Amino acid sequence: MRKALLVVILAGASAFAGTVSGSLSFSNTPLLRPEGESEPAVAVANDGTVAVTGLQWLFNPSFFGTHFWTGPFGSTPTFQGLLDSGLRQPGKIVFGSGDADFDIGSNNTLHATMLMFFINPTFRAAQIGVSAVICPNVTSANFTLQNCTRHFVDRTQSDRDWITSDGPHVYLSYHDSGFSSLIHVQRSDNDGFTWHRVGDPIVGQDGITAGSTFNNIQGPIVADPVTHNVYDIFASGQTGFLKGRTFTPNHVFVSRSTDAGKHWTASLVFQLPPPAKFDNVFPALAVDSTNGNLYAVFSEGHHVFFSMSSDQGVHWSPAVVVNVAPATTAIFPWIAAHAGTVDVVYYATTAASKNDASAIWNVYLAQTTDSGASFAQSVVSNTSNHMGVICTNGTGCAPGTRNLLDLFKVAINPVDGRAAVIYTDDTLTKDTAGNPLPQIVLAAQQ
Repeated sequence: MRKALLVVILAGASAFAGTVSGSLSFSNTPLLRPEGESEPAVAVANDGTVAVTGLQWLFNPSFFGTHFWTGPFGSTPTFQGLLDSGLRQPGKIVFGSGDADFDIGSNNTLHATMLMFFINPTFRAAQIGVSAVICPNVTSANFTLQNCTRHFVDRTQSDRDWITSDGPHVYLSYHDSGFSSLIHVQRSDNDGFTWHRVGDPIVGQDGITAGSTFNNIQGPIVADPVTHNVYDIFASGQTGFLKGRTFTPNHVFVSRSTDAGKHWTASLVFQLPPPAKFDNVFPALAVDSTNGNLYAVFSEGHHVFFSMSSDQGVHWSPAVVVNVAPATTAIFPWIAAHAGTVDVVYYATTAASKNDASAIWNVYLAQTTDSGASFAQSVVSNTSNHMGVICTNGTGCAPGTRNLLDLFKVAINPVDGRAAVIYTDDTLTKDTAGNPLPQIVLAAQQ
């Protein structure tokens, strides 16, 4: 049955990408913390400064938040502290280290967003909001989190936030987790210090809106410094498929705004017939800041698919499968692009399923310099980063199967084109009970 379904799925893609074995090599530097961390992100500034975030794993009420490091490319970065500390709400206990995302602006300002937990003093009720943290001069040798400005953007019903910038214009997107799961976007025109709501990428899209309501998974929002367009990628379902009762994101769309987020137009990137779902986990999107080309990746649980657009997201190339053996099953895709080089990363195993208890996982990077006509796949991790099942069902996962949480990232150094990959490894340390304590590892292309 699985073989028959695989034939149907691959029939929806134009072809495999002709991926060959690559020869890239990486240094691997664990960024060990006694609290553990997971779901890391990375960005590289124009001068090669690397910034990294990681979500704290073990709860400590006196020290809990989003970990932050900075340092030159190829070095062991310096731990700067908690990026989301210092945020307060009267009558509430506030903790960070929910979801997190950040970028480094053209003026070297760090723009970050974190989900924040507002908990009543008895710890019996909580709500989730979105924060924005703005830090100047992140590339400075004297950088300190003491100079950051922190504030709340939305205090209720929020989930999975993303942030991007184009000069002084900063865009923040997040899910409405309480009503409809639609995507909200806020824009700042003064480098992130004040915010206001603009249009929503899903609303007003006719059938796309209907298929996305209570039935979508949102990837990153991306601003293009070439065209000044803003893009948002999401996977969604289709109407009439047990609406509101099942999660069926078998379509991938990219919404485009040409007026600073006020209005949006969605274009279909790719689709597969049910029961295929692109929720393994986020669809990812990148823009090449040197030419405006767009690149999208997504996984249905076995393959990482790739598609590109050279006309501002109006039309998309036929999707191709990137991963090849030994990366037989590949999930958690992410993508970065710069100056014609596109790097795609994913967790992969030789096992036939992500649910295989004997699966041995590694980190891979597939690189293309010809817009996806061909790829070279290289191993990033120097040892396996996880053994066993990787669950992508969120809080419904069994213990030990969601230690990698929901994503990891790649960024390209604009100075020389080398990749920086930040990933989670739960084989390095254990907690006091003997359970795997996930840590994050920074891999730098040699």
